[in-house]
Parts: sequence; C-alpha cells; structure tokens
Amino acid sequence: VCVCVCVCVWVCLCLPVKRSAPHFKISSMAAGYPDSSPKQSEQEYAILKLPDGREHKISVLKPSMGDDVFLDIRDLYSKTGVFTYDPGFTCTASCASAITFIDGPKGVCLYRGYPVQQLCENGEALEIAYLLLVGELPTSDQRKKFEVEVKSHMLVHEKIKGMYQNFTISAHPMAIMVAVVGGLSSIFHELDPFNYEHQWLACTRLIAQVPVMACMAHKTSIGQPIMYPKANLSFAENFLYMMFATPMQEYKVNKVAAKAINAFMILHMDHEQNASTSTVRIAGSSQANPYACIAAGVASLWGPAHGGANEAVIQMLESIGSVDKIEQFVADVKAKKEGVRLMGFGHRVYKNYDPRARYMKKLVGEVLKELGVSDPLLAVATELERVALGDEYFIKRKLYPNVDYYSGIMLRAIGIPTSMFTVMFAMSRTVGWVCHWKEMLSEHQLRIGRPRQIYTGTLQRTYDDALTERLSSCQEAGSSDEEKTSGMGARGSSFSRRQAKKEMYERTSSFVRSVPEPSGPTR
Repeated sequence: VCVCVCVCVWVCLCLPVKRSAPHFKISSMAAGYPDSSPKQSEQEYAILKLPDGREHKISVLKPSMGDDVFLDIRDLYSKTGVFTYDPGFTCTASCASAITFIDGPKGVCLYRGYPVQQLCENGEALEIAYLLLVGELPTSDQRKKFEVEVKSHMLVHEKIKGMYQNFTISAHPMAIMVAVVGGLSSIFHELDPFNYEHQWLACTRLIAQVPVMACMAHKTSIGQPIMYPKANLSFAENFLYMMFATPMQEYKVNKVAAKAINAFMILHMDHEQNASTSTVRIAGSSQANPYACIAAGVASLWGPAHGGANEAVIQMLESIGSVDKIEQFVADVKAKKEGVRLMGFGHRVYKNYDPRARYMKKLVGEVLKELGVSDPLLAVATELERVALGDEYFIKRKLYPNVDYYSGIMLRAIGIPTSMFTVMFAMSRTVGWVCHWKEMLSEHQLRIGRPRQIYTGTLQRTYDDALTERLSSCQEAGSSDEEKTSGMGARGSSFSRRQAKKEMYERTSSFVRSVPEPSGPTR
C-alpha cells in the first residue's frame, strides 16, 4: 500500500484587498536586451490558507496585455514549506517573455505586438526573424545588413556535411536533424553564453544553417547530391532551390511556392511556451551549448502530439479516403473507437479558431489554384471541418482546426514529402527557439529548471528484509526436495549470510552459462 500525504491548499483571491496591479512592461532595448521582467510595485494579492491555520500572501501579477492573472509562488516553499502540483504545466508560467502574445479564448496571436496574419501577408521571413530577435521591425538598412549576415553563415562546416554520409538512406529526416544540429556544438564550442556578441552569433548561425541542414537531410534520404544556397535568392527561395535543384539542369524557383514557404516559415516561427520551446529553455538554463539546446528542441518537436501533427493529419485524411466516408469517421471519433482520432483539431491554448489556421486555410486555396494542383484531400479536409464545426460534440469541447490541419495539404502541393513536414516545422521554429534562449540569458532569467514531483512509490525498506523474504521463499519452494531440505533447513541460525546469498543466487538464476576451459595458452 502506497501512502501519499497530500497537503490540501485553499487559495482565496481577496479582491477587496486591491491596489494598483503590476504589469510586465517592455522597456527601451539597451544593448539589444528587451526587458520583459515583472515590475514589482503596490499590488493586489491572494491569500493562501493552509490546513494548520497559517496564511500566506501571494502577489498577483498581470501581463502587459490580456486578461490572464498570475499568482507569484516563487517564495511559496521557502515561506510555507508546501509545493504546487501541475502536471504538464497547464496553469503555470515558467518565465516572463516579451516575444509572443496569445489570447486563446479570443483566437489572437501576436509577434512583438503585430498580428501574425499581417506579418505573413506583408513580411519576409528574415525581416520577421529580426523582429522576433530585436523587438522592432528593421529599417531598410538594418534589413539589408541582417540578410547579408545570415546568408554569410549559410555554408555548413564540411565536418558537419560529412556526418550525412553515415546515415542510411532510410533514415528519417528528423533523426538526421537531431544529430547534425547537436553536432554543431562540436564545431562551435567556444561560446560564452553571457557574451551578447556570442549570443547574437549563435542565433544568426542557427537561423541560417538549420534550413540548409534540413535540405541536406532530404537530399540524403533520397540519395541525391547536396545543393548549396545562392546569395541572390531570398530565404524562402533558397530553401526551395536546395530542396529540388540538381546539378543536371538549371532550377527556376516558383514564385507562388516561395510565397507559400515564406508564409509557412513566419506562421511557425514562434508560439509562446510550447513543449519544444520550454525544452530549449530548460536545456539552456543549465548553460548548455546553444546548438545542443536547439537539438533538444528538435527532439521534442518530433513527437506526433507536437510538430508531427500535420503529418498525422495527412495520414488521417488518407485513411478517410473520400467525402462519403466522413460521416462514419466522425461517428467513430465520437464513439472513441480504438485507433480513430480527429487530428488537427483542438489546441492546449486556443479555445477558438486558431488565427494561424484561418490564414493557412486561405493560403492553401490560393496555392493549389495558382499551381494548378488538384488534391482530393482538400475536399475531404474542408468537408470534415464543416461537419465537425456543426456538431455539438465538438462545439461543446471547443475543438477548432489548428495550424496543422491545412498546412500538410499545402506542403504536398509544393512537392514537400510527408517525412519532411516536421523538419519544415523545426527549421521555422528555430527562430523562436533562439529568441527565447537569448531572452532568457540577456534578461537574467537564468535559473536552472528543477521541477518537483509527488512521490507515489513504496515506503522506505531495507535490503536485508528483501533478502530474508527471498531466502524464505527459496526454502519453502524446496521443502519437498529432501536434499534441499536437509541442506538448507537443517543449518539453522549458524548458517552464514554469505552462503545464503550464494545458494539463493544459484536457486533463482534463470540461466546457467557453461564456459569451456581454454585449450591453449592465454594472454
């Protein structure tokens, strides 16, 4: 019987005790460090009442935008001796950040204050990367300098390129990405994480090289020669060139496809504290090499519940097959039939239509029309969305399409293989990862991540008790054997513990290995 002692905590928000609420404000960016740390001042607070009658005041913090309210429990253990329990961090903020704002109930997503849809329609990938890194959109001169700087880092070290020769042709591109991105830390290992210039260098290198390495992973998986980027192409155009060009003939980048890739990159650059971004922050909190931190993020993103969701959507749509089978599929989902799940719907944060999904749906229609591609899965996806959004079962659960629902169809139309979908996500999200890593270091939020746990295992016990129990079991099992009975039972208390261990081992061994004596001389 496992005994778990739980401390019951009642938290009462004392709204009458109300003073001016603190806000997280972004100050001027001195030396490129945007300040998003909470500003302490007179504030409202909550009262924590413990079972023993003690009371603890908890500061109430509010963000610079939105209706969320946060209880500052950083001093909870030191002053009360109790912990909080929140699996999956469903209602816990692990940091303060000025990069991305999300209002799930209202379906809002902002990059540094700008609606992500506007940035997709009007911005270019490296321009938005600069915005996320610095906090402001670049001037014309700053943009040109940033593009030159990033492109100067796009050539991958030959030692890293040599790693691709060791992967089998059937290796999943994400497996390759985890290895090669981590491998960068063996090349660029002399970095001071607290040096601003080193931080910036690591960020620009990763933004530049991860897309190149992604294309190398694709070329490796299909056995084609690796293509190098060109200085005269945009960031999105270079990606398409490295993905589809060959040395045999000149490759002309399709402008429609480049626009779609540009929008895809921007849409996936950041999304607040998701699983992979939190992984990067946790890894970075130990002052690990930034390239190793990003490799950790790639590994976290690989899962089908995170970055692999768009690949899972395509598999779901293919399994449905046609519009006439949607009704049965929806019925199976509602009946929770084993192996049947509605992929691409629902989100931990959004309880409304994901604004990125709304833009992606529009973009998919434009891309397929302009490329002249007819994909039957689009008709299936559109009809499934219509049926689900009109069904009370899904409405009650606030399940709406997320960004992964339509993105896979667009990537298929461009010619991106399904195995590369998550890699596309990783190369785009790298921008957000490095921004959060840099923000954590530059704003002195570097406190190593160390969550606690509720232990639910067995109570403390001793090895001697376990040995006695096993020895007793051996004796009982051999009681019918006269030889065993006379050999073990007749020895009494004088029988040595060492001999007991030896015989217990001999009796409970599952295998007996016979090693022949060497016939010749040994060294």
